Amino acid sequence: MTGHCLGLLSRPVVWAAAAALLVVAVAAAHAASNMTVKKDETFQTGAAAALLLDPESDSVLYDKNGDQLVAPASLAKLMTLEFIFNEIKQGHINLDDEFPISENAWRRGGAPSHGSTMFAAIHSRVKLDDLIHGIIVDSANDACIAVAEALAGNEPEFGAMLTKRARQIGLEKSTFTNATGYSDPNLRVTAREMATLARHIMKTYPEFYPFFAEREFTWNNIRQQNRNPLLAMGIGTDGLKTGETAEAGFNLVGSAVQDGFRLIVVITGAKSEKERADEARKMLEWGFHGFEARVLFAEGQTIGEAKVFGGTTNYVALVAPGTIRLMTPRNGSERLVARIVYTGPVPAPVGKGQSIGKLKVWRGDKLALEVPLQAGEDVGKGTMSQRAMDGATELMIGLFRAGVDRL
Repeated sequence: MTGHCLGLLSRPVVWAAAAALLVVAVAAAHAASNMTVKKDETFQTGAAAALLLDPESDSVLYDKNGDQLVAPASLAKLMTLEFIFNEIKQGHINLDDEFPISENAWRRGGAPSHGSTMFAAIHSRVKLDDLIHGIIVDSANDACIAVAEALAGNEPEFGAMLTKRARQIGLEKSTFTNATGYSDPNLRVTAREMATLARHIMKTYPEFYPFFAEREFTWNNIRQQNRNPLLAMGIGTDGLKTGETAEAGFNLVGSAVQDGFRLIVVITGAKSEKERADEARKMLEWGFHGFEARVLFAEGQTIGEAKVFGGTTNYVALVAPGTIRLMTPRNGSERLVARIVYTGPVPAPVGKGQSIGKLKVWRGDKLALEVPLQAGEDVGKGTMSQRAMDGATELMIGLFRAGVDRL
């Protein structure tokens, strides 16, 4: 692929890349604001925010207010669970560890709270394995608080640890203040990041993901049913979590598999349990029946090039870590736009496999796919004269760009 770029050294550069299924966009940083696209009107939902994701290709099939910050309610417990799973994976804790149920955990999250609870007895000690099942199946607040106190001393400190961990796994907007999802003005997530979190849990902790499909859990002689309404619908659902508060409305993160095709659905701000369940099922069925996977770039295929500064060659080929697939409507005619975005020119030397930038693909006006790109080859450091020539070129481009910016 060839193309051109505008920019200064170490400034963002946007490239346009094309394939048989893609419409080439203007290769300039301001092009996005000038695009005219056809909006997706093939599906509608009454939920305040919703997102449908294919976790295999990371394609977004549907997005309504997916980046809007909302109150998560008990969806926040997915972050609590991710933190627990990671601590186990790192060897810091194990399933047989026993955590105490403090008076605080019992009063604020146990039977006296009249909220979702596993009914753990005050001052008892409960194995982490049972606490995890309580959180997943019962949405147990007492279990969450017990974990927070055991791992961080208190919930506010645990919330800060959750936010730090969220940033580490790529959740850039979501902020956590407690382990339970109890209403707090600073506790906010987005539908997109909840889908990303669900995908991360599936792929990173396959040994724990089957817990989300368990239909019931008994503790203290009290049997409770899993609160996820999708599990009983016979549509291949095997996770993940529901939540509801007066502030948040009725929320859900679910996942289902049909004929080897998995989807993740996120619903927030539904007005009732019925609307939450109906909208989630409707969206999943729409995705299963209305989309198909298409290969945009084969594994190892050159997708584009990045400008190199001071190298033996002026450009380096860009490739993806694997095959790039995009879920597209079976009978759709939406315009697809692909762009390569990187910070450049890239200073030499460049090593094969070095992370360079991202390929972003829009379906209509919605970002449908974002894939990391890396150097497909080594580029050594050029001679003194080559580096001087590149420096002079960048200086001229910089002066030109500065003049344009002043107009």
